[in-house]
Amino acid sequence: MTADEHAERFTLLRPLLFTIVYEILGSATESDDVLQDSYLRWAEVDLATVRDTRSYLARLVTRQALNALRASVRRREDYVGPWLPEPLLLDESDLSADVVLAESVSMAMLVLLETLSPDERAVFVLREVFGFGYDEIAAAVGKSVATVHQVAHRAREHVQARRRRFQPVGAAKAAQVTEQFMTAAATGDMAGLLSLLAPNVVWTADSGGKVTAARRPVVGAQKVAAVLVDLFRTSRQMPGMRIQMATYNNAPAMVAHIGDHPQGVLLIEIIDGKITNLYAVRNPDKLVSMTVSRQISR
Repeated sequence: MTADEHAERFTLLRPLLFTIVYEILGSATESDDVLQDSYLRWAEVDLATVRDTRSYLARLVTRQALNALRASVRRREDYVGPWLPEPLLLDESDLSADVVLAESVSMAMLVLLETLSPDERAVFVLREVFGFGYDEIAAAVGKSVATVHQVAHRAREHVQARRRRFQPVGAAKAAQVTEQFMTAAATGDMAGLLSLLAPNVVWTADSGGKVTAARRPVVGAQKVAAVLVDLFRTSRQMPGMRIQMATYNNAPAMVAHIGDHPQGVLLIEIIDGKITNLYAVRNPDKLVSMTVSRQISR
């Protein structure tokens, strides 16, 4: 077997492998590191011993992702303010036909997965999103098949009890709501904002303590609208500030730049025509790879 064949097999499955690792870690940067380390291990494997490349590589990257996740637990416990996943800029492929994949990389689902234990998260992702068999998952997480059944059941119940009904709005409706939202926020139109926000809308800002941002989630349309008006008023006073529309994690988003330097990404979750969640990622460390377009797959 040649190095070229190792590379060819890995490259073919890279979108799938990246998606698995990103959903376990919630970090595109860490996912790249895991895939690089996993490839070095894969390059040493005798391909004659590999019966199913997809299953083998999924097992390999899951183990590495779990190691990374367990190592980061303490860092996340000490994190200043809310912790949000890194924004994921997707390539031009349309996810609308794959509702499961679209939901699995949504900010809402990734935030929910943060409430699971590392083993629960890996098992849920491999089973519910990617459809791996219990025996394959058991090999990946180092548990018995019986234990994996229990973990999968526990994780599924946890997620179902907390998830909101996922009903993505069409692209045209999302664009319309986002444009109205941007106009209302930029002009300080409080009434316009309140007409777009769900009554129990939540504003969550991730700064890591490195920039100014709310240290706790802000709940309720009136309070969130006030935060938005103040934020946009402040941004207008910053020389060179520009805000552009984009799509991150399969959701409409607003990206703020000063010159070539990203200042933050605001992801907008829309359900039944109303904005239900606003996720503001402002930690500079999480903006490093925000312009890298990613391919995902399952």
